[in-house]
Amino acid sequence: MRTVELRSDTFTLPSEAMREAMARAEVGDDVFGEDPSVNLLQHMAAERMGKDAALFVPSGAMANLVSLLSHCERGDEMVLGNLSHIFLYEAGSSAAVGGIHPHPLPNNPDGTLNLESIEAAVRTDDIHFPRSRLLCLENTHNRCWGSPLSVAYMESACTLAQRLGLKVHVDGARIWNAALAEGVAPKDLVRNCDSVSFCLSKGLGAPVGSVICGSEEFIRRARRMRKQLGGGMRQAGILAAGGIYALNHMVERLAEDHALARKLAYGIAGIEGLEIQPERIRTNIVHFRVVAPHMSAAALVERMAERGVRFLAAGGRLVRMVTHFGITEEDIDWTLEALKLSCK
Repeated sequence: MRTVELRSDTFTLPSEAMREAMARAEVGDDVFGEDPSVNLLQHMAAERMGKDAALFVPSGAMANLVSLLSHCERGDEMVLGNLSHIFLYEAGSSAAVGGIHPHPLPNNPDGTLNLESIEAAVRTDDIHFPRSRLLCLENTHNRCWGSPLSVAYMESACTLAQRLGLKVHVDGARIWNAALAEGVAPKDLVRNCDSVSFCLSKGLGAPVGSVICGSEEFIRRARRMRKQLGGGMRQAGILAAGGIYALNHMVERLAEDHALARKLAYGIAGIEGLEIQPERIRTNIVHFRVVAPHMSAAALVERMAERGVRFLAAGGRLVRMVTHFGITEEDIDWTLEALKLSCK
C-alpha cells in the first residue's frame, strides 16, 4: 500500500545530494566558534535575512526560546497571538524557563494581530504590572491556514512596536514559504524586526536545525542563552552542511509544495462531508473541517491511516495536512481518492 505522510513538513528526508554534502562537511568545534561549516551557514543566513549575524541551534523551539530569553528579563511580558506556535506548542517554555509573562491577543484568520489591540496591550509604567518588552509575530502562521503575513503588515507592526518601545521577534519557521507566496525576498519581510528564526528541518528538507538572525549584540546574548539551554554543539558542521545545501538548493522548490497544497485543497472542496475555503491556501498547510454528522476528525484520521494516508486532527472537527519535499502529484491523487472513500 502507498504511504502518504502529510502530518508535517518535519517528515522531509534529506536527499542523496544533501547526505553527500553532510558526509563531506568540514568541521571544527562550534562552541569555540571554529566550525567552518557552521560559520558559513550563519553568514549565509544573516545575509539572506538582512541581519548582521546569525546563530545555528538544534531546533525551532530552542530558536524561539533563545530569542525570547535574549530579549526579555524574568517578569517581562511578551505580546503574541493566542494561536501562535510559541503560545500553544512549545511546552510553556518561555514561562517555565525564562519567567516571561505571555499576553495573548486574538489572531485574525490571516494570522495578523490588530494593531490597535497591540497598542492597548502595552502596559503603563506601574509597579503592579509586568514590563511590556516584546512583540512576537509568526510568518507563515501555522494555525491560520499557513497564511503569509505581508511586507506592509510586518512594517506597520514593527513601526508600532518601535513607537511603543517593544522589540519584535518573528517566529519565521516557514519564512521562506511566506516570501515565496508574497513574491519578495525574506529579508523584506523582516527588515525592521529585531530578530527572526527559521527552520531548516521543515520544507527545506534538512534533518536538524534552525537559525536565529539579528544584530551582533543580540546574537552574542543569544549564544550565551543557547549555552545555558544545553544547545552548544561541537562538530556541528555535519548538520550545518545540510542547512547550507538547503539554502542553496531547496528554497525555490517550495513552489512545488504550494502547488500541491492548492491541488489538495480544491480536491477536498469537491468531497461531500468536508468543508474548506481553498482560495485561502497560499502555502503548504491545508486546514479543513469534517462536517459530516457521522464522522469526527479523529475518526477520519483513523480511517485514512488504514488507507496509508497520515495527517493530524487539530482540535474539534479541524484537521491539517502539510505538503513537502517527497510528496508527489500521485500522492495527492491517492489522498483525495482515500478521502472520498473514507467520508462515505
